[in-house]
Amino acid sequence: MPDSYQDTVARLSPDLYRRFVTALEIGRWPDGSGLEPHQREHVMQAVIAYGELNLPPEERIGYIDKGHKSGEQCDDEVALVWSQNNDPK
Repeated sequence: MPDSYQDTVARLSPDLYRRFVTALEIGRWPDGSGLEPHQREHVMQAVIAYGELNLPPEERIGYIDKGHKSGEQCDDEVALVWSQNNDPK
């Protein structure tokens, strides 16, 4: 009986995970060959699944630290001004 996708991803080594992340970042495999669109999709799914199974949330791909409010005071409002000619003022 073949392994489930989750079992296969769970057995990935940390080194292979880092190679996958690098391949996604630069769009190439370690040997220099380009990452095909279907490969990119599968590698991205494996990287996300690996992170869910093996990494704390703050180390996962796509993690955004939302922080917390440090009190009741919010930042001062700043008006947004649109320029018609795209020149900064």
